[in-house]
Amino acid sequence: MGLWFTEKQTDNFGITAKINQTYHTEQTDFQRLDMVETAEWGGNMLLLDDMVMTTDRDEFVYHEMVAHVPLFTHPNPKAVLVVGGGDGGVIREVLKHPSVQKAVLVEIDGKVIEYSKKYLPNIAGKLEDPRVEVRVADGFMHIAENQNKYDVIMVDSTEPVGPAVNLFTKGFYDGISKALKDDGIFVAQTDNPWFKADLIKQVYHDVREIFPVTRLYTANIPTYPSGLWTFTLGSKIHDPLKVKDDRFHELETKYYTPQLHRACFALPKFVEDLTK
Repeated sequence: MGLWFTEKQTDNFGITAKINQTYHTEQTDFQRLDMVETAEWGGNMLLLDDMVMTTDRDEFVYHEMVAHVPLFTHPNPKAVLVVGGGDGGVIREVLKHPSVQKAVLVEIDGKVIEYSKKYLPNIAGKLEDPRVEVRVADGFMHIAENQNKYDVIMVDSTEPVGPAVNLFTKGFYDGISKALKDDGIFVAQTDNPWFKADLIKQVYHDVREIFPVTRLYTANIPTYPSGLWTFTLGSKIHDPLKVKDDRFHELETKYYTPQLHRACFALPKFVEDLTK
């Protein structure tokens, strides 16, 4: 019969994957962590509280789109903060930008870092880079305690449950604004428009009240329920739609391109309506 895992987006819909083996299961201080090997996705999958966080096969989509959109929008990003993202994928992409001098990762659950290094080395392999500072701490508190420090902040959180609840509040976005320098940019994953439209609308409007430039963009991530995923970007000055061609330098990617940088902001009407 085999072992199957289903992530339920609602009581009536989810995605299912056949599991070859389970490497590790643990109830951490913050959430249930499972590291499994899937049959279809040809590698390992990280689950937190029965939600798919990342897989070896399609992780590049999410991590590239979180990192490269804001980093190419900012003219000279030197100090970068990643809140969450203990698997290390966003950090890996951040370090591809030569202007970055310091990348700080603040992950509340040290077990995510530990087991990502062990079972997802292709994703977590840059966490030991000398430009990276890893802190096992509360990202909400780190933001509150650091003002005018970062050029770019990326919020790589789980869905708004458990320890991530505070990362979807207007107060958090206001704190991010204060932690950014005068021309800073931030981006956060904001779930999918098929089942979390109200969340996207709330976050977008909260961010728009704080940041002069607010944009919603999308990517296709097959192992996330619905496939279509959104990201919300807030910027004090720089508009991702006005990046000049000479800003883009060559980068080794599998999903992100300069053409896609612009195209990802072209929204289906039902998604665009959430921004009105």
